[in-house]
Amino acid sequence: QFSSTFPPDQIADQSRASSSSSRIVHRPRSAFLGRRKPNKVANWSLAPIKWRVKIVRENAWKGYLKRLRALIFRPRTMDAVRFSIIENEMKWEDEYRMYYADGEAVESGRPLDGSPTTSRYRLSISSESDVAGVEISSPNQQPHDLCSGSREGQDEIWAYSEIEAALKELPDADRIAELLDSLVPVGDVLVDYGFALDSTLLLAVWASKHDMLGQMVKGLGVDVNASDCWGRTALHLACYIGDYRAVELLLQAGARAQCWDKQRKATPLHCAASCGSVECIGLLLAKGADINAGIEKHSPLHYAVQRNSKRCVEYLLKNGANPNTPQVYTQTPLHVAASNGFVECMDLLLNNGADARSQYGQKKITSLHLAASENYLECVKLLLNAGADIDARNKDQQTPLHLACLSQCHETVTYLISKNADVHAVYRDGRTALHASIVKESRFWDTTLSLLKAKVDVNRADNFGYTPLHIAALNEFSSCVFLLIEYGADITARTNGGVSALSFIIRRTPEIIPKYIDKLDTAISVNSIHEIGDVDCEIRLDFRLLVPNNDRGETELLLAFIEVGQRRILKHPLCETFLLLKWRRIRKFFLFSLFFHGLFVLLFTAYVLGVYVKDCRTLTCRTAPYIPVLGYSVIFQNLTLMTKELFQMMHGFVGYVRYWENWLQWSIVVGVFLCTQNPTAEISTVPIWQHHVAAIVIFLAWLELMMLVGRFPVFGLYVQMFTTVAVNFAKFLMAYCCLLIAFGLSFCVLFPNYIAFKQILRGLLKTIVMMAGELEFEDIFYGNSLKIQYPGTAHGMFLAFVLLVTVILTNLLVGLAVSDIQGLQQSAGLDRLSRQAELISRLESLMFSKLLRKAPIRLWAIFQKIALLKTSRFRLHFRVKPNDPREKRIPKELITSIYKLVAERRERNQSMKRKRTHRNMQTFRELLEEDAAAMVTLRRQRFKTRTSNKNRTVSESPYLASGVGGRSVHGSSSTSSQQLKALEEGQKLILMKLDELGKEVDSLKAKVKTG
Repeated sequence: QFSSTFPPDQIADQSRASSSSSRIVHRPRSAFLGRRKPNKVANWSLAPIKWRVKIVRENAWKGYLKRLRALIFRPRTMDAVRFSIIENEMKWEDEYRMYYADGEAVESGRPLDGSPTTSRYRLSISSESDVAGVEISSPNQQPHDLCSGSREGQDEIWAYSEIEAALKELPDADRIAELLDSLVPVGDVLVDYGFALDSTLLLAVWASKHDMLGQMVKGLGVDVNASDCWGRTALHLACYIGDYRAVELLLQAGARAQCWDKQRKATPLHCAASCGSVECIGLLLAKGADINAGIEKHSPLHYAVQRNSKRCVEYLLKNGANPNTPQVYTQTPLHVAASNGFVECMDLLLNNGADARSQYGQKKITSLHLAASENYLECVKLLLNAGADIDARNKDQQTPLHLACLSQCHETVTYLISKNADVHAVYRDGRTALHASIVKESRFWDTTLSLLKAKVDVNRADNFGYTPLHIAALNEFSSCVFLLIEYGADITARTNGGVSALSFIIRRTPEIIPKYIDKLDTAISVNSIHEIGDVDCEIRLDFRLLVPNNDRGETELLLAFIEVGQRRILKHPLCETFLLLKWRRIRKFFLFSLFFHGLFVLLFTAYVLGVYVKDCRTLTCRTAPYIPVLGYSVIFQNLTLMTKELFQMMHGFVGYVRYWENWLQWSIVVGVFLCTQNPTAEISTVPIWQHHVAAIVIFLAWLELMMLVGRFPVFGLYVQMFTTVAVNFAKFLMAYCCLLIAFGLSFCVLFPNYIAFKQILRGLLKTIVMMAGELEFEDIFYGNSLKIQYPGTAHGMFLAFVLLVTVILTNLLVGLAVSDIQGLQQSAGLDRLSRQAELISRLESLMFSKLLRKAPIRLWAIFQKIALLKTSRFRLHFRVKPNDPREKRIPKELITSIYKLVAERRERNQSMKRKRTHRNMQTFRELLEEDAAAMVTLRRQRFKTRTSNKNRTVSESPYLASGVGGRSVHGSSSTSSQQLKALEEGQKLILMKLDELGKEVDSLKAKVKTG
């Protein structure tokens, strides 16, 4: 439609698939091409259709451009879900790339949590894209919409522009266009001027020139089966626009009703079905058109369904159209109806034998998949009633419920769940419907809540270890995170790379932490039978919130909070009580380990003292009889210690290597073997190097014993002070080592006669000793046998050393140590709880390691009974009486903190309740006052009305002159005044009652404060 007289809105209406039953176009007289020669030509190359557009008038440029845009660049339907999936996909990929702020992120494509990398993982680990590993070229490509081409108006047989372009290339197209607008007799012109009859026939049909068409097919003997360059005949065009009159004329003239175009895309029956013209379909079927032509790809029934023409679909089915396709995995009309949500057409197809289980395409998608992904609930109901498989799988193992969750179709999800759809089904990469529902934030709440109410596994992880909680936190869906936690999501769950869900929550949704602390507060409740100040009042502590639903141990949650820098939660009374009770359960294992190490150190010390302390160079020493026994005992214990270390290494190699104390223990194991390699040998035959090894190993053994003692909550603070000061002192020496080396070298030059400075290493060691205060000033400068060779300079350097090192540097070290100790004392309670939680978690992880799963069941049960709190008589519940002086199970300080938390919460709740009561009373009082005022006003209006009516009656009475009736009027007025007084008194009574009620409320407040 390139004529300047053809309105663009008519073009848009024709190019859009409508629900009308005909596509007849009533064109104006100049219906096709301009009649003048163009004065300018513009060549536009537009893919996929390349053609040239001739512009007729200079001043009509904008109009042509607008029409061309409306014709070529028609907006295509784009599924918002698919675009959101791609958008989330890129966003989640960025989250993985930018996750660690400390430089641990790997920019080469490896997931930041350390899990193995695949192209599929990198593309869709945090989204629900179906096309993993495939380049996504456009957001129009939808993962679940395999019938996107069969949507309404998206898959027309030919575009109007394509037909117009082909007709424009016909011979004499320009001249015939002018002829179609003229009033000259057609027959004479065609004969006299030699116009191409085939071109005229096609253009006349396209322009709906019935008179000209009748003259040509009857009087001029034109070939009614003539076609354009693509094999489209005049009957194709007439059926395409739904021109019943033209179809009738062509068929009467002998046009073939069953003919294909060159591309074998359509017959005239396809064209008639695509425009929904039942009349044209009837004419074609009467002439022998094949009703199932092209059923291998697209039959006329396909286009009728796509047109959503109920009359046309019903007519075709009654005349023998096959609703199914003979080949498997091909598109059926039912797929088209499901993709567009055409309920009436779907009902007709199913009632006429359409297969509701048929699959389409390489991905083997069913009609139920399409309807569920687009939230066509009525179509879903029809398909399920017709026997569709509710848990049908496509190529990616997705069920309709998965696709409905991906599109966040809440109504469809709820209905599928009500029909017992499998909510635990997994698809690609091990994801469930709950993973799929957390794609975007638009309607995830309703969809997720429906799945959670259906008892879906909230902690089910995919192949990469990501649970729905990981995904929700990564996408910053805080409300979804809290919803999942409310339904039991494990915040300690870890990915394959060891990243916990809590770490995502801290970084992406930190507002969840205060809400979680509020949940800890609610886990401490008071027995409602007794008052909080009563002796028999019981406070109940529920530890179930702290124990995750996994087999990694009961302190995993507290350890996770420590890892993410939220140690302050350990000071919560619930957590502190839990750690105390847990330590009492598990400390027997620690005491056994401490006893074993203590015995080992004592035996090894006795062996070293019996073998390496004596000086037996004269070969006069004899080995004591108990030395071999000690040696073999030490070797046995050393083997046991080595077995324990090997077990810990196999339990978790990465964590084991990172812990420095494990290296210390291996040094002890190796050193003990070197010292006891021959326990029965004579003392005189012990080599010199073993003395060096023994000295080092015995020091390390006692150092390790000190570290074990420091794990006790009572002694932990002091050992931590020592280790902290030692580490800071090492940093201190590294910072000022240049100054110490400078003085050491200077003293070696200035005091060459002094024994300690004759060698450089001895000089450096002497300098460090002098820093501690051992200056030996008189021995160096005024010794009898020594003479200062460089006086003056030596005195100046020695004075500088005293001032800079002994005074300034040493005092600075002391000040740093004091500040460290003060900091540790301020956080002593929190540090103690952290060490206690780490020790308990470590012991639990060893006792319930996967390496011990093959141990006897009775041994496993004994471990659980001794170590786990949930197997104790408390059963994760603990009751304490804060006002009972006999309560000795937990410390008084902890009881006080529990009581304080409960009292503050109760006071806060009562304060809110009082405010709410006062507010309600105030509102009630205002309402009563308004009602009383309205009642008084209404009564006054009624009284005035009755008074005016009585006065009017008295004035009209014949007895007015005689004075009769005046008494009655006066009596009525006195009665009304009495009623007003009664109303006023009633109002006063109501206000008095309100005042009394307010006083009662005030007295209740006073009682609450005192009680």
